[in-house]
Amino acid sequence: MHHSPGFLALVEAILPNITEISAEDYLAQPQAWTLIDVREDHEWQLDHLPNAIHIGRGIIERDIEVRFPDKDAALVLYCGGGFRSALSCHNLQLMGYNQVFSLVGGYRGWCEKQLPLVTD
Repeated sequence: MHHSPGFLALVEAILPNITEISAEDYLAQPQAWTLIDVREDHEWQLDHLPNAIHIGRGIIERDIEVRFPDKDAALVLYCGGGFRSALSCHNLQLMGYNQVFSLVGGYRGWCEKQLPLVTD
């Protein structure tokens, strides 16, 4: 996927401020995390990672406190490649969440490892 230079610069600027987690680290203790898919609705509907819930990037800041009022909840966010989830993690940290992580490589990284997907 081709991203604009401004978008990439924005993501690069916030990466030092967030924590990324590998699929292997997530899979070592999946029960310890809530996995959140921040992709668009049409991406989610095609397929998604097992045990994930969907809160799209466009509404996560609006809805997160209702869905997860505990700011200590361990949340792992993912998107297509890790950029949108990084931006979402950054914003959630600004909102006071202190255990929010971005899945390295996102959906594409998961697929490259040939890990399972779910279709509803």
